Amino acid sequence: MAIRTTIGWSLITSGIVTLLLAYLPFPSVYWGIGLLIVGILVFVIRRD
Repeated sequence: MAIRTTIGWSLITSGIVTLLLAYLPFPSVYWGIGLLIVGILVFVIRRD
């Protein structure tokens, strides 16, 4: 059940981010790199 919830939130979040990337001022590459860093930090912080 947790896997389905994770996949669901992942799809919803990626959809929202995709819509936002069309309207953000900087090139989407920079936003993508920033979101990757934030995602990695979330996983690293939650592990301890």
